[in-house]
Amino acid sequence: MKKIGFLSFGHWTPSPQSRTQSAADSLLQSIDLAVEAERLGMDGAYFRVHHFARQLASPFPLLAAIGAKTRRIEIGTAVIDMRYENPYSWISIFATYSITC
Repeated sequence: MKKIGFLSFGHWTPSPQSRTQSAADSLLQSIDLAVEAERLGMDGAYFRVHHFARQLASPFPLLAAIGAKTRRIEIGTAVIDMRYENPYSWISIFATYSITC
Protein backbone atom coordinates (compact mmCIF):
# COMPACT_ATOMS: atom_id res chain seq x y z
CA MET A 1 0.00 0.00 0.00
CA LYS A 2 1.34 3.41 -0.93
CA LYS A 3 1.15 6.32 1.45
CA ILE A 4 1.19 10.04 0.83
CA GLY A 5 2.35 12.82 3.10
CA PHE A 6 4.04 16.19 2.98
CA LEU A 7 7.22 17.88 4.16
CA SER A 8 6.93 21.44 5.39
CA PHE A 9 10.00 23.64 5.56
CA GLY A 10 8.26 26.30 7.64
CA HIS A 11 9.99 29.27 6.05
CA TRP A 12 8.63 32.74 6.51
CA THR A 13 9.71 36.32 6.07
CA PRO A 14 7.95 39.46 7.23
CA SER A 15 6.96 40.44 3.70
CA PRO A 16 3.83 42.53 3.04
CA GLN A 17 2.76 39.98 0.39
CA SER A 18 2.99 37.02 2.77
CA ARG A 19 0.16 35.63 4.88
CA THR A 20 2.81 34.47 7.33
CA GLN A 21 4.01 37.55 9.22
CA SER A 22 5.59 35.94 12.27
CA ALA A 23 7.00 32.72 13.68
CA ALA A 24 3.70 32.28 15.53
CA ASP A 25 1.86 32.44 12.20
CA SER A 26 4.20 29.78 10.83
CA LEU A 27 3.53 27.45 13.76
CA LEU A 28 -0.25 27.96 13.77
CA GLN A 29 -0.43 27.48 10.00
CA SER A 30 1.63 24.28 10.32
CA ILE A 31 -0.92 22.91 12.78
CA ASP A 32 -3.79 23.86 10.46
CA LEU A 33 -1.97 22.26 7.53
CA ALA A 34 -1.57 18.93 9.34
CA VAL A 35 -5.20 18.93 10.51
CA GLU A 36 -6.43 19.60 6.97
CA ALA A 37 -4.05 17.00 5.51
CA GLU A 38 -5.51 14.39 7.86
CA ARG A 39 -9.05 15.44 6.92
CA LEU A 40 -8.17 14.97 3.24
CA GLY A 41 -6.83 11.48 3.91
CA MET A 42 -3.08 12.06 3.82
CA ASP A 43 -0.93 9.66 5.81
CA GLY A 44 1.97 11.81 7.03
CA ALA A 45 3.03 15.30 8.07
CA TYR A 46 6.72 16.02 8.55
CA PHE A 47 8.44 19.22 9.57
CA ARG A 48 11.99 20.42 9.03
CA VAL A 49 13.96 21.68 12.03
CA HIS A 50 15.52 25.14 11.64
CA HIS A 51 18.13 25.64 14.32
CA PHE A 52 19.07 29.24 15.02
CA ALA A 53 16.06 30.49 13.10
CA ARG A 54 12.91 32.16 14.35
CA GLN A 55 10.64 29.38 13.13
CA LEU A 56 10.52 25.69 13.94
CA ALA A 57 13.74 25.69 15.94
CA SER A 58 12.34 22.94 18.16
CA PRO A 59 9.86 20.62 16.49
CA PHE A 60 8.51 18.89 19.59
CA PRO A 61 6.06 21.53 20.86
CA LEU A 62 4.69 21.76 17.31
CA LEU A 63 4.40 17.98 16.99
CA ALA A 64 2.68 17.79 20.38
CA ALA A 65 0.14 20.42 19.32
CA ILE A 66 -0.51 18.58 16.05
CA GLY A 67 -0.84 15.28 17.90
CA ALA A 68 -3.45 16.85 20.20
CA LYS A 69 -5.55 17.93 17.21
CA THR A 70 -5.21 14.84 14.99
CA ARG A 71 -5.90 11.15 15.47
CA ARG A 72 -4.61 9.17 12.48
CA ILE A 73 -1.93 11.05 10.57
CA GLU A 74 1.69 10.11 11.19
CA ILE A 75 3.73 13.11 12.35
CA GLY A 76 7.45 13.59 12.66
CA THR A 77 10.55 15.50 11.75
CA ALA A 78 12.16 15.35 8.36
CA VAL A 79 15.77 16.20 9.09
CA ILE A 80 17.51 16.81 12.40
CA ASP A 81 21.15 17.82 12.22
CA MET A 82 22.66 15.98 15.15
CA ARG A 83 25.66 18.32 15.22
CA TYR A 84 23.46 20.69 17.18
CA GLU A 85 21.80 18.11 19.42
CA ASN A 86 22.56 16.22 22.59
CA PRO A 87 21.85 12.51 21.99
CA TYR A 88 21.02 11.97 25.66
CA SER A 89 18.27 14.57 25.45
CA TRP A 90 16.77 12.67 22.54
CA ILE A 91 16.69 9.47 24.54
CA SER A 92 14.53 11.11 27.21
CA ILE A 93 12.31 12.78 24.62
CA PHE A 94 11.67 9.54 22.73
CA ALA A 95 11.14 7.61 25.97
CA THR A 96 8.51 10.14 27.05
CA TYR A 97 6.77 9.92 23.66
CA SER A 98 6.76 6.14 23.72
CA ILE A 99 4.98 6.22 27.07
CA THR A 100 2.52 9.05 26.40
CA CYS A 101 1.60 8.56 22.75
